[in-house]
Amino acid sequence: MMKNPEQAIGRLIDKQSVALIAAVDEHGFPTVKAMLAPRKREGIRRFLFSTNTSSRRVAQYRANPKASIYFYDKRLFRGVMLTGTMEVLEDAESKKSLWKITDLQYYHKGVTDPDYCVLRFTAQSGRFYRNFQSEDFAVVD
Repeated sequence: MMKNPEQAIGRLIDKQSVALIAAVDEHGFPTVKAMLAPRKREGIRRFLFSTNTSSRRVAQYRANPKASIYFYDKRLFRGVMLTGTMEVLEDAESKKSLWKITDLQYYHKGVTDPDYCVLRFTAQSGRFYRNFQSEDFAVVD
């Protein structure tokens, strides 16, 4: 059993530049997409990503919020999968909280661009793989 799962998993996550996010498509099949690492995280419970409102994944999360995210360290062959729900946030406060000036290259109308939104993932459980072993854990506030 891990002594401090949030600390060990948090360190792994913070070192990654890419996250894999999964959704359920209209036929009930899982779909996975690589994304830039989350812009913000609250422990290992909540993660915030920026993305295009017009994306396929946003449509999938609106139809079915079940989701998972996966982070891995290929050098140490470790990974963590978190399972939970994904919300699509389009309110001004959420969008401003993640906005970076470099986002103008993607969202030409700025922080109010209708094609800019925030994905908020809330984890319920997880599975951590390291040292050739996997361990399931609950995620709590």
